[in-house]
Amino acid sequence: MNIQILWFEGCPNHHAARELVEEVLAEKGIEASIETIEVPDLETGERVRFPGSPTIRIDGNDVEPGYEETDDFTPRCRVYFTPNGYEGVPEREWVESAVTAV
Repeated sequence: MNIQILWFEGCPNHHAARELVEEVLAEKGIEASIETIEVPDLETGERVRFPGSPTIRIDGNDVEPGYEETDDFTPRCRVYFTPNGYEGVPEREWVESAVTAV
């Protein structure tokens, strides 16, 4: 399983995203390494197709259901529309679903 967390320094939520992934992996008894990819500039953002920080990808797929890529890969914070409103990290259920679907 290939797990990536894409982030940039100006976003405070990437630490919480990593903790979320680590918790889900531990609860599911899954051993996997987590690759963190810092996106400091637009060039890097375009290369990794960065939708905002934090982004969690499992085997190259964004954990957000129905995620559709845009053409804007500027380093910035990402917000997720969840049942609780806008959040700075994805829903736990999305991460659980992504890691168990592999």
